[in-house]
Amino acid sequence: MRWLRTVVSAAGIGIVVGAAVAFAASISFSSASLGAGSASTGRCTNAGLSVLQNLSGSNVASVTVGSIPAGCAGATLLVSVTAGATTGSGSATVPAGGGSVTVTLSTTPAVTASELTDLVLIGP
Repeated sequence: MRWLRTVVSAAGIGIVVGAAVAFAASISFSSASLGAGSASTGRCTNAGLSVLQNLSGSNVASVTVGSIPAGCAGATLLVSVTAGATTGSGSATVPAGGGSVTVTLSTTPAVTASELTDLVLIGP
């Protein structure tokens, strides 16, 4: 019986390897060369931003981000707060002149001793 299991296992492995090789052989390429590109992106700020979590009871309901320079006007600010298994996120547009923006979170994570708050500015 043991030799039968070995033969069946080897046949199964052979089928899987054969199928992978056949699949790889069927891939066609329309070009004879590969290409890559790069683009530099500017930053609207290198300055530190202030972050204030606004609470509703013992949950983070929104986040106010301040000290945003005028060069970021029109950018989209994405904010996410993760506490344990719960993540709340939201977005807002930076007003003309910069300043501060309050982003309301979709889900309100509970305040914990260990939280992660991420900020991303996209644009302008």
